[in-house]
Amino acid sequence: MALSYKRDKPNKDFDCIIIGSGMSGLALAAVLAKKGKKCLILERHYTPGGFTHVFKRKRYEWDVGVHYIGEVHKEYTVLRKMFDYLSNKQLKWAEMDENYDRIYFGKEAFDFIAGKENFIEKLIGYFPEEKEAIEKYIVLLKEASVASRNYFSEKALPSLVSKMVGNQMRKSALAFTRKTTKEVLSELTSNEKLIAVLTGQYGDYGLPPGQSSFLMHAMVAKHYLNGGAFPIGGSAQIFDTIEPVIEQAGGEVYTNAEVTEIVLKGGKAVGVKMADGVVINAPKVISSIGTHLTFNHLLANESKTEKLKNKVGKIKPSACHLCLYVGLNASQEVLNLPQTNFWIYPEGGYDHDANFDNYLKDPDKYPFPLVYVSFPSAKDPSWASRYPERSTVEILTLTNYEWFAKWEETRWHKRGEDYDTHKEKLSQQLLSYLFDYLPHTKDYLEVYELSTPLSTKHFVNYQQGEIYGLDHTPDRFEQKELRASTPIKNLYLTGQDIVTAGIGGALMSGIITASTILGKNVVKEIMSQ
Repeated sequence: MALSYKRDKPNKDFDCIIIGSGMSGLALAAVLAKKGKKCLILERHYTPGGFTHVFKRKRYEWDVGVHYIGEVHKEYTVLRKMFDYLSNKQLKWAEMDENYDRIYFGKEAFDFIAGKENFIEKLIGYFPEEKEAIEKYIVLLKEASVASRNYFSEKALPSLVSKMVGNQMRKSALAFTRKTTKEVLSELTSNEKLIAVLTGQYGDYGLPPGQSSFLMHAMVAKHYLNGGAFPIGGSAQIFDTIEPVIEQAGGEVYTNAEVTEIVLKGGKAVGVKMADGVVINAPKVISSIGTHLTFNHLLANESKTEKLKNKVGKIKPSACHLCLYVGLNASQEVLNLPQTNFWIYPEGGYDHDANFDNYLKDPDKYPFPLVYVSFPSAKDPSWASRYPERSTVEILTLTNYEWFAKWEETRWHKRGEDYDTHKEKLSQQLLSYLFDYLPHTKDYLEVYELSTPLSTKHFVNYQQGEIYGLDHTPDRFEQKELRASTPIKNLYLTGQDIVTAGIGGALMSGIITASTILGKNVVKEIMSQ
């Protein structure tokens, strides 16, 4: 159970302090706890869990960042074994329908079906003349995924070892990182519609195919090839099942606990300074809140990090988003909501990059470049017992932080009438997609609430309300500095910035940082159990 820093203060010694309670910080703390380490997790928000937390309104709850996760509904997969290890097998999963994603262009639909052979067969059914390209595409996904293993393993190596073997370990993956997704797929086929369908999940990493590194695309596409799953009981179960492991080793999690500075002594990290001026000491400090906040705010004047800041600072923040949380006052039996996620693109809009660019240039003239619709209450078999006669929908799209910047100095829920009017306009636009594709839901609309990039910035403290850390461009994957160790002794990084976007990437980053701190291959140990 998380404690509130406003009511209680840590009053014992800890082996490490972890800034941030998201997936990466939780994973790291749980691994260290299993090695007998007492971890103190400090969370700025009043709710723990980062993007795995839920919020509640009027007899509803919504998951803010977990919409579906691949490779967890089969017990033999690496990701499932990791979650089992971290939660002592207490975290349970519900497999979604085999049709896990549906890609729309207007009303023209393309289904992604779980299982490699099923996926291939379905795609060939849509594009019979592209059989060879589709089969080669699947081969490339596997090759890129295999190549990524050494690339990410290198991030856990000590600096001396990395200098000797790091370039060789990274080499095969760089062949996939240095080309954009569009470049790679254009080498397979000239069919723009097929390319548009294959990249129909680009919202999962926030960049259209002409900008994203192919490695990022390949990892996401492969991640879902065997379908998706949802945590039974909602995404809050991720924190609720992992936190007891941390607590059993003497660790603690505090919310309302804002860190304003990483304290150094003799060039080493020795603790953190809190917003109330209290200094908490520990032999090791780990930041899971991103490179920008870590080095530009918590270590603003530290010369040792200047080179790292300059290199990483050239990478833009990832996409920011709008999310409309919708509550419907009827049960699943009445509404029959799908478990399938909808990815909706403009009719005939097979050029994702053009759609994206046009919308950013003139949002009043062009439609949203993508709209993602998820049905969390339909995915969770425990939902009906927890919220009878209720159902939920989440509708997301990408946006531009600059459009909201004029309100950034205002307070949450007190940003003014013009802001509320703008939110209502956007809410109605997003609702129109739900009612167009599932018109029967309109009669049951009870509540909706829009989250903007300012909401994300308020709660997560990312610089532009981004959701995936640093942009997953080819340049991002060139940065060797994005690793667990830092130029400052006893200070480590974890989180999306050192691996990749999403819950799986954040979890893996926690494992990599744990491997760095412990000096052992934690993945190998987990897989052997």
